[in-house]
Parts: sequence; structure tokens; C-alpha cells
Amino acid sequence: MLEKDEKTGFIIIDGKGVLIGQLNGNKREILVKLSVSLPKKHGRGGQSAARFGRIRVEKRNLFLKKIAELSSQYFIPDGQKPIIQGLIIGGSSEFKNELNSSELLDEKLRTRIYQTIDLSYGGEAGFNQAIDFCSSILSDIKFVKEKKLLQFYFDEITKDSGKYIYRFTETIDMLASGVIEKLIIWENLEIFRLTLENQHTKEEKIEIVEKDKANSSTYLEKLEVQDGLKILKIELLSEWIVNNRTNFGTTLFFVSDKTPEGHQFKEGFGGIGGILRYAVNVEH
Repeated sequence: MLEKDEKTGFIIIDGKGVLIGQLNGNKREILVKLSVSLPKKHGRGGQSAARFGRIRVEKRNLFLKKIAELSSQYFIPDGQKPIIQGLIIGGSSEFKNELNSSELLDEKLRTRIYQTIDLSYGGEAGFNQAIDFCSSILSDIKFVKEKKLLQFYFDEITKDSGKYIYRFTETIDMLASGVIEKLIIWENLEIFRLTLENQHTKEEKIEIVEKDKANSSTYLEKLEVQDGLKILKIELLSEWIVNNRTNFGTTLFFVSDKTPEGHQFKEGFGGIGGILRYAVNVEH
């Protein structure tokens, strides 16, 4: 549930066909496979050589055109915006380079090409090989995006622009108001949301607490016995946000602590914060 909805597209192409797939987190999905029988180079000379050469080039171009059409069909289904964050083209050097250098592939996809790679195989085996080969590339891209996002966030704080928020209590209050444009959460944040009910009035109350309180039988018993509150639900705050993210009009980003910026965000700012749509006086 906490996985970012960022898909990477793959086009695996060789002389026997093409496979178009995508990777979303750890989920690998084959979208379409197409087999093709292309004529090989004609070894004989004479007048027929030129004719066979033209036929071969024509069929190869039709094959590349078909790949481009399928790529647009699956990666730009509405014809407007790609559903993938990046694209990797792999296969035999001849075919992948032709596709990469041609204008057959939609410009929206060509601008999202992460890398073109040589593969030993085509089809599903080539898809698996491409994923293994690009795992470090995709990881590096994730960290680059993470660093840029957090650096922008820190810049807003340095400028004291008023367009930032941090710490879980203030961030959740601001989230409900719809002011947060980009909500940033450390991926292992252990803050919990308690849904409570007043046993006399039946009114619901929400408390946001840290892990030690959520796991403390003493604290939970105090809520029920002394405060007269019935505990209806205890859930991770991040899970609740994921389930309700469409209600807040915010874009959700999960970050790691594997970069210096991510570590600073976790340790210095509580692992949760946001970039606001406009400057807000938080005290007011």
C-alpha cells in the first residue's frame, strides 16, 4: 500500500519479436508480446539482391512502426500523458538503436527514455535480464528524485517562505485544510492514528500518537478507564493517508533515509512534512 505508483516501461526487441512490459515497485507485468518473421539478409548477388534488400528494409520498418503504435497504445492510453515515469529499451543493438533514433516512437515517450541496453535474450528472458540490469539505475533515479524534492523543501524552510510544514501534529492539521500541495513521508514512519469513541456521548475523537503510546497498554487503558473513551481502531498514520489521499488534493511522496537529505528529514523534521500551495501563518 505504501509503494509509490511509479511505473517504468520496458520495450524488449529483437529479430524474433517484441515484448512490452512495465515494472511498478516489485510487480512485473507483461502488457503484450508480438512474434514476427523477418527476412534475413539475401546472400546472393544479381538483380534480385536489391529487390530482396528493399523488401527486408520495408518489413523491418513496418515492424518498428508496429512497436511504436503498441507502445503508445499501452503507455499513453489517453493519448495525452504517459502512465510511465521512464522507459527502458533493450535488445539486440541493431533494432533498439533504430527504434531509439527514429521518430516513430511518440515524442512523449522518447523524452522519458532512461537508457537503452544490449541484452543477450529477447522475450520474457530479456525482460527479466533488463530488470536485473537496470535495478541500480532505477534505484539511482529514485534517489535523485528524492534528493531534489527534499532539497526544494529545505530551501523553502531556509527562505522562511511560509510554504512548508513539518512534525506530525501540525502536518495532519494542515492536511485536513487542503493546503498541502506535496505531502512527504518517511517510508518507515511509525506514527499511529487512534479512532476513539466517547462512551457516553458516542462522539468520535481522533488522536495521533507515536509508537510507544500506541503499543503502551498503560496509555490505552488510561484512555478507556480514566477518559471514558472506547478504542475503535488503531492504524498506521501512513496507511490511513494512503487510503484517504484522494480526499486531500495532495500528491504523496514516500522517501527513504538512505540519502543525506532523507536522513536529515527523518531526524530533524520528524519524518513527515509538506510543501504548501501558498504561504500560511501556521500559528494563526
